[in-house]
Amino acid sequence: MKRVLVLAVAVALVFAGYLAFTTVDSKTPSLVAAAKTYSGTLYVAGMGGHFAKADITIDPNDSNNPIKMNNLDRIVIGDKVTHATHDARVDSNDKNIMFWSTFKADKSGMLHVGKTDLKTGEKITDVTIGIDKRAKGPAPMYCASGQSKTSFMPMTMAGEAYIDVFDKATMKHKHRVFLDGIGYKKGTYQFFHGINSPDMKHFLVAINMLGADGKPSGKVELVVLDLAELEKGKAKMITGKTLTGEPGKTISFRQFYTNDGKYILQSGRDRMFLLDAKTLELLDEEMVKGENHDVMPTPDGKYAVLTLRETFADNKEGPGIQDGTVQLYDVTAKKLVGKSVSVCAACHNNIGIKGNAVLCGLDGNWK
Repeated sequence: MKRVLVLAVAVALVFAGYLAFTTVDSKTPSLVAAAKTYSGTLYVAGMGGHFAKADITIDPNDSNNPIKMNNLDRIVIGDKVTHATHDARVDSNDKNIMFWSTFKADKSGMLHVGKTDLKTGEKITDVTIGIDKRAKGPAPMYCASGQSKTSFMPMTMAGEAYIDVFDKATMKHKHRVFLDGIGYKKGTYQFFHGINSPDMKHFLVAINMLGADGKPSGKVELVVLDLAELEKGKAKMITGKTLTGEPGKTISFRQFYTNDGKYILQSGRDRMFLLDAKTLELLDEEMVKGENHDVMPTPDGKYAVLTLRETFADNKEGPGIQDGTVQLYDVTAKKLVGKSVSVCAACHNNIGIKGNAVLCGLDGNWK
């Protein structure tokens, strides 16, 4: 009987300790279970002709440093002149393949679009394509992208922007789609960024609208297109919504849907938006340090990883030096969590490169 009593007391003490350990803060109920951890590999566009390959662990229970950098490496697709890139897109059919596109023309005036084997780090295909005559200037061009089962669809940030459709298997260019037919005329907007919905029925495009002065107005129009029609080279609008930020500061960049199709995580430069994917209603709006350029969710959609361009006054390379970092967002609690972690300067420092180290978009594979 005494042994049973002692055992019961020991179990009670362990359980009490567990509950105490998992207490989060004064605003959180005192009896909560520890949040699950996540691990995976992020492929972050480093803009210099390569992607940072970041093996990370996310521990939401660590409120100060939830993202742990286990290893940093690179996947090279070219140099900064020929293959400056913003765009990482893991193939929906094969997680060992990543599609990409370039945002600057090479010396011959051509853009590059291709795919890479993530197991070996070697390029599989690298095709070139000219810039449309309706586009203004040589850069910036491709940044965001979406896909269907058989097509890869990067889009441009040009003065008159467009969406290109490539066959995944051959990388042959099939269609080029402008959105002037659904009301987006040249000179009224700046940049296209978009992505497909998880069920591949829709294609979301975020468009920054210009004010009367020709500068970004802070208004972002979200346009949902029919993906099957887009794949055929046609723009068929299903629905839309307008987000309102701050003129000159709020500019939409890349975005993700959560895997269940419930939410949209939209970057906005000076802020990040959480949206209801069906209604496009705004659910949360978080101001960020630096610039937010992409937001990728965990597999269960409970958290998300933001890419940021931050300028650190105390950077060891000197004041005012930019770094590319990632930070955690809690979708359920609707708040940013902990400190950001370097994925650019940290990698550059390992190989002796100094100065600015700037990122843009990302994609990845979770374990």
